[in-house]
Parts: sequence; structure tokens; C-alpha cells
Amino acid sequence: MCKTSEPSPVPTINHRRNFLRLAGGGAGALMLAGVLPAQLAQAASDGPLPKPQNKLDPQQALTRLMAGNARYANGVTRRHDFLTEREALVNGQNPYAAVLGCADSRIAPEYAFDTARGDLFAVRVAGNFVTSDGLASLEYAVAVLETPLILVLGHDSCGAVSAGVKAQKDGAKFPGHIQGLADAIKPSVAKVLTMPGVLLDNSIAQNVKDTVARLKSESSLLADALAKGKLAIVGGIYKLDSGKVELIA
Repeated sequence: MCKTSEPSPVPTINHRRNFLRLAGGGAGALMLAGVLPAQLAQAASDGPLPKPQNKLDPQQALTRLMAGNARYANGVTRRHDFLTEREALVNGQNPYAAVLGCADSRIAPEYAFDTARGDLFAVRVAGNFVTSDGLASLEYAVAVLETPLILVLGHDSCGAVSAGVKAQKDGAKFPGHIQGLADAIKPSVAKVLTMPGVLLDNSIAQNVKDTVARLKSESSLLADALAKGKLAIVGGIYKLDSGKVELIA
């Protein structure tokens, strides 16, 4: 097993104070008042970092993430010491990257970036677009866990984006709540309808770019971290045939 030695002394971080400062009250005030669940208060408590090697700046986090993807694509992934990691992560987490990805079963971020437990904060929804719950989850990762990087991860042959293309181009209707997925992606499709190339591929890329832009503009928590250089938000496309992730935003 490949084990990572931890430096001494172990750095500490005050998650609660940072969350209160970034949130400006709101959820932080509720936490302080004991309104939020005990698990959330515990996750935001003071103490040593579970994985000190995950304390990175945004560029270091991106470099590490892409190096992991290169190993995965080349079939040389590492063996991870899950036993030790479970013990280290019992009382907290400090992931070095968050991934907003598609729910597609063929794209598992932890595998695609050759990461271990506690490394990635994964939010997944078909079509990898921003929902209110997804945004709140990413805000938690940044404000409470101090995650320095968010990657919006799309992929080729995306069924959810394909539904958005059919809804926008042909007026297709889908059963149940699937229509909601298609409607959420239609604005991105509309932007590339007249572009040269394959409409689905262009729509997948545009959906990633639009989602990155929304994350940067629709959350004061994320905007604050971006302005202070504590966060980077990027976009990429996972290639099903090669396993490689191509950064596009």
C-alpha cells in the first residue's frame, strides 16, 4: 500500500470562524445558535487537518488533479491506503478539490482523477449544471472546508445535454422530472445552434462554460473566495474513450 507521511507539527484550521466570516451571518449564525445539525457543527470544528497534504492553493490543487487524471488515463493509478484514510477522516475532512459532475455511471470523479477518500468533494447531477442544492453544497466545501478548487466536469455523449438539444431544437417533451433537466440545459444549446461543428459537442462545452460562469456570479461566498485568491473555478470535458479530461474554461 502507498502511504503518505504526515508532516509535523500538524497544521490547524478554524473552519467555524472562516464560515462565519464568509457567510456574514446566515447559515453561520444558525450553526452558532445550534439550529443546524450536530454533524455540521462537528465538521466545522477546530482541530488538526485530517489530510495535511490536501492544504493547497488553487493552482497546486489543479496541478494535482490533472496529474491524477494523467495517471488514470495511462493506466498507472496508485494503490491507496484506505484503512489509514478511514481512521484519519473519522472526525473531519479537507478535500483539495470539489467536482460538479454528471451523474452518468461512466464518469466517477474519484477514479478519473486517481484520488483517495477525503480528496474530492463530489456533487453530481445529470447534465452537471447548477441547482440550488448543488450550489449550497459547493459553498459548504469552500466556506467551511476551505476547498481551493471547483471543477465543472462535463463529458462527451451526455444524455442529459442530448435531451436539452432535442428540447431546444425539436421541441421534444420528456416524462416526469426529466423535462426539468432538459429545460435547464436549453439556454446553453440555444447559444450554439448556429455554430459550426457537432451540435451536441458544442452544447456540452457551452453548458460547462455557462455553469462555470454561474458559479462565479451567483454566489457571494464563492465570489469572495475568488477575489481573495483562495479559490479557482474551472471547467473540463471528460473523454469516454481515453479517460482524459480536457480543460476548456
